Amino acid sequence: MTDGRFCTTLLVRVTRSARRHGWSDADIQWAVDHRLVVVAVDTRQPEALVGLLHLGPARDGRLLEILTIIDDDGEELAIHAMAMRDSYRRLLEE
Repeated sequence: MTDGRFCTTLLVRVTRSARRHGWSDADIQWAVDHRLVVVAVDTRQPEALVGLLHLGPARDGRLLEILTIIDDDGEELAIHAMAMRDSYRRLLEE
């Protein structure tokens, strides 16, 4: 993400479940790096009570929703990636 002065990159490890909807690792990473919105969400998974929902563009500009969690070693894992659902559009307008 950039603020006009510098760019920060968040390296995420893409899991098999994140690839389920056909998005490439490169598109998932691009969407996280260029996210427009990130919010904390309840993942309903015992090992990670809170996840991060990233809304950002794939390399072709289509908007994706990416869910990441932090594992015990502090590594951020992308566990879900798909075309952004309309229900999340309101988050882009806030």
